[in-house]
Amino acid sequence: MNRTEKANEVSQLKQRFEKSKSMIFADYRGLSVAEITELRQKLSAQQSTMKVVKNRLAKLAFKDLNVEGMDDYLKGPTAIASSDADAVVPAKILVDFAKDHEKLQLRAGYMDGIVLDLKAIMALAKLPSREVLLAKMLGSLNAPASNLVNVLAAVPRSLVTVLAAVRDSKENA
Repeated sequence: MNRTEKANEVSQLKQRFEKSKSMIFADYRGLSVAEITELRQKLSAQQSTMKVVKNRLAKLAFKDLNVEGMDDYLKGPTAIASSDADAVVPAKILVDFAKDHEKLQLRAGYMDGIVLDLKAIMALAKLPSREVLLAKMLGSLNAPASNLVNVLAAVPRSLVTVLAAVRDSKENA
């Protein structure tokens, strides 16, 4: 790789780091080509990608972005799983995949300018998906309006019930 290619690669990595909602760095040593292909397919199905990067170029990209603390995690073969759509998806898929394939070692993550350690990645993987969180939020926003409608509807309903009871008592009398 000549200097121009390296500069291009660093530039692309910087753009990826800035654009991605989250990134998970992993050591893929020991995984077969079939296993890596399976992992990439799972990521691709959820609008995520995985790319093998040169550590030196990734360090340069982080240095240009003024991100510190990643140098310790960029040693040995490194693959980056990232998503531009949902921050939780790469973490969920890699944590799930690592349970079945012990050779996949998660190292660190990067999200919104923050370096994530292994505990943070595990916590991120346990979060519900974006759609579930949005549905819960909409349910919470909708609850006060629904309760108000029920309260307002209860008054006429009660009036109708009382009038029906009065009518029935007059008919019986």
